Amino acid sequence: MNLIKNNTVMISGGLVLLTLVGIALAWTFKPAPRSSTMDLEYEVTDRDISTPLSERELKPWMDFQKPSPSELSTQLTPLQYSVSQENGTERAFQNEYWDDHREGIYVDVASGEPLFSSLDKFDSGTGWPSFTRPLEPGNILELDDNSLLASRVEVRSKHADSHLGHVFSDGPQPTGLRYCINSAALRFVPKERLEEDGYGEYLESFYGD
Repeated sequence: MNLIKNNTVMISGGLVLLTLVGIALAWTFKPAPRSSTMDLEYEVTDRDISTPLSERELKPWMDFQKPSPSELSTQLTPLQYSVSQENGTERAFQNEYWDDHREGIYVDVASGEPLFSSLDKFDSGTGWPSFTRPLEPGNILELDDNSLLASRVEVRSKHADSHLGHVFSDGPQPTGLRYCINSAALRFVPKERLEEDGYGEYLESFYGD
């Protein structure tokens, strides 16, 4: 019995240590300069949606009215609420999307606003989903974050004001950026369901030349 208990304690301690190491690695890299994403303008591929968000058909997430905290707490899981509404951080390598290779888009867990695409996803080695750029820059807010004695750039969703993660300037080309995002702040929509779920405008990017 003592052996089982000791093994359980060792495993639990190892998981906590792994998470702390992952967080330390993610924070070790340089935060993106505050203006870097605006300077890029995301004109780096042929798959950009040419029509500005403001000129497109009104989508439910464009007119999203954020529920009260008590309502949200019943709509989200405890982890989703902690991460997206209380600026929490989920465990590295123990979250839903860090190693997910399906094709589709990632939307805000509360509002459904489109945030990232699997086409921009890459393995950063940190244990969290990482992207080189947002799918819709207009749905992303970037704020200076000086908490925890570190200077970083926080990433939040525009319509739901959900905490998503942070952006760093150590990513691969073509942007050189790494959006380090919590799975718990996201909902994945596979490409097979994009039309049905109201995201049909993004289908073409998966079936281009």
